[in-house]
Amino acid sequence: MSEKTALSGPRGITILGLLVGAAGIAVLWAAGVAFPFYPPPGIIILLIGAVFMALSKARWAPAVGAFMGLFVVVGFLVSPDGFPNLTGEHGTGASIGSVIQLIGVVTALVAGVLATVRATKSRPAEHSS
Repeated sequence: MSEKTALSGPRGITILGLLVGAAGIAVLWAAGVAFPFYPPPGIIILLIGAVFMALSKARWAPAVGAFMGLFVVVGFLVSPDGFPNLTGEHGTGASIGSVIQLIGVVTALVAGVLATVRATKSRPAEHSS
């Protein structure tokens, strides 16, 4: 797989989505939203996922990005501060950070699923004897 192919299309969009999601968490952090650890683990997790996807040639690598997007979306939905941050109850910065984060991780989720489907359909599975 060439570098151009690996970083373009749905796979590249998945990587971009993970990076945007991490940026959104950074905005939340800068806006004063409290996180249980320093630095916020979501930033590290999403950045590691983006680097993994950029470096991996595995067909299933986009599924990792999709899973990370799903993980953060579910975290947002179950967090008692998710919707209050989004609606601005905790300030404009928290609202902006939440919007950026959600745009990124939902993009990573959708593009990761598309990239995984495309990768599994484009090459036949290798069978070992």
